[in-house]
Amino acid sequence: MKKIRRNKVAIGKVAMDKIAMITAVVMLLMFSAMLCAAQKSIRDESMVNQQERMVFKQWDRSKFTPTSGWLGINPYYWLTWGLHPNYPKTDLRPLAGAGTQLQRLSLASLQKDADRSFELHSDSLGNVAKEEILGHSGLLSATDPLWVLYYSRQLRPVTDFDPHFALDGLATGVRAKLISEGSYDWYMGEMKMLGERLDLTRKSNQDRGARILSYHGMLMEYRKLMGIWSTRVSTAGRFISQGLLQKKIGAQEIRIEKWNENTDVEIAREVLRSRKY
Repeated sequence: MKKIRRNKVAIGKVAMDKIAMITAVVMLLMFSAMLCAAQKSIRDESMVNQQERMVFKQWDRSKFTPTSGWLGINPYYWLTWGLHPNYPKTDLRPLAGAGTQLQRLSLASLQKDADRSFELHSDSLGNVAKEEILGHSGLLSATDPLWVLYYSRQLRPVTDFDPHFALDGLATGVRAKLISEGSYDWYMGEMKMLGERLDLTRKSNQDRGARILSYHGMLMEYRKLMGIWSTRVSTAGRFISQGLLQKKIGAQEIRIEKWNENTDVEIAREVLRSRKY
């Protein structure tokens, strides 16, 4: 009998434990169902209108709820907008006519235009600086258009000076005369100095206009020098011819033929007929 009672007691305890477990599971499921039932979609028209009003929708004051109602006696209206009556009247859209976002976009556009103008200005300054550097640099003087097209050709005898070129084509006596009297040494020295000055002008850093003026000045000096050299060459030739003529006269190798008393008169008349002034 005792064993039977003990078995019944054990069975009762197991049954009670199962019931308790089932009860806990049921209560947990009910609590979860209650939580799920509590999460539902709420759509507040006033909040939706406010959100749309703040962003993009066209302004509509009639969407502000609660309204004042008939004769303005709606208590909910005064509870909601009583302390801020001008709030529904104010257009708070960022993209409104005077909205903050529109102002920011306008300011950004103005700043973009200003940045573009500054960029163009800086590019212009950079290009001008590059042109000035190219114009001042002596390393690029050989690429100057005016030098390439004109002055390099006119001053080639100075840049490519040949000491023997000045005496080429001259008679032996004229060469000896120019060398003995020092004219050739003088011409050589002047040409070398002119070449050194020209080389220094081409290699130095200076303004393009100043360099071109230096080219022109040295070209004038070269032409003047060539004129003096030509004069000395012709003078040496005349001097040699006069020397030979004096030798012939001294040796009585020249005879005057067909002279009479009217020869001097005819010569004077010929001179008067051929005068230019």
